[in-house]
Amino acid sequence: MVITKNIIVEGKHNKPILVDVFYKADDLPKPTVIFCHGYKGFKDWGAWNIMAETFAKFGFCFVKFNFSHNGGTVEQPIDFPDLEAFGNNNYTKELDDLETVIDWVCENPTLKTNTNSSKITLLGHSRGGGIVSIKADEDSRVKNIISLAGVSNYKERFSSGHLLEQWKLEGVMFVENGRTKQQMPHYFQYFENFIAHENRLTIQRAVSNLKIPHLIIHGSDDTSVSVEEAKALHRWNPNSKLKIIEGANHVFGTSHPWEKKYLSNELQEVVDVSIAFLKN
Repeated sequence: MVITKNIIVEGKHNKPILVDVFYKADDLPKPTVIFCHGYKGFKDWGAWNIMAETFAKFGFCFVKFNFSHNGGTVEQPIDFPDLEAFGNNNYTKELDDLETVIDWVCENPTLKTNTNSSKITLLGHSRGGGIVSIKADEDSRVKNIISLAGVSNYKERFSSGHLLEQWKLEGVMFVENGRTKQQMPHYFQYFENFIAHENRLTIQRAVSNLKIPHLIIHGSDDTSVSVEEAKALHRWNPNSKLKIIEGANHVFGTSHPWEKKYLSNELQEVVDVSIAFLKN
């Protein structure tokens, strides 16, 4: 197994993108899975490394990365030492980052013998589920999409009324990270960027347009993103496949840090369902 971590790829917004690659060293071209983490997430969260290794064992090249403005740095890719970058993140930057990673996968000479760039799957968790849905509609290189506890609507996640006015007035709003206890900033540009690109960033529009195989996986006990959002995604694309994992929460029974050498039962089911979907 070849595992290469923290490859620096130059992003379009003056911040590097850190990329990890997992594959079996057999010089056979493999279908590629590109994983996008979610809000307040990062590529090394919890059991994502074990998930990547599992996909690789089943013959995939698995690529995961930190969004350039997720709050991590090259020196410290786990957690959020760069809150200024986090505050300046937005959805279009994440879409640009994903495009950069797809370009890198398709053009990287080292990967050419081990990846089949004509078979790219996007896998996105939570907020990343929305990002991969939009990008899959935009980029013909994407052949499959998997939404994992994915969101269905970005607009409804913004404050409204007096809270929106207060945010505009003060220029920044803070959200506490429940695990690290950091006060994480969102500058008002986050909302302005969404409004400026609202049509592009409407997940319903993107999902309704999808013509490629589309798998939606969600936990029945997800308290962060309701399972009703998965059902909405499925309604908008009736050709999609919906898999609800009974008893699973938003992170499918895992946590950070994840000290075990194996996946939780729920995340193992996610991987099994995903691999079966891609093999078919």
